[in-house]
Amino acid sequence: MGARIRLKKFGTKKRPYYRIVVMDNRAPRDGKAIEELGYYHPIEAEEKQIVFDAEKVKTWIQNGATVSDTVRSILNKKNISLK
Repeated sequence: MGARIRLKKFGTKKRPYYRIVVMDNRAPRDGKAIEELGYYHPIEAEEKQIVFDAEKVKTWIQNGATVSDTVRSILNKKNISLK
């Protein structure tokens, strides 16, 4: 099983919000998550848009989870190193 850190979509049409989750890479976008790490709410004010647990993200990356391109750019906004 390959774990992947990616977004899971919630909300309504034109009012989306996303949870940053760890999922099996074969699971559908809105399928069951292994663990929830935080959320991304693009409609909110700048300081409230991104909330996540950086330690859990680093732990999952060290354990071999890959990061999607979108989540990588979100983490870069918060200056989280992925190495």
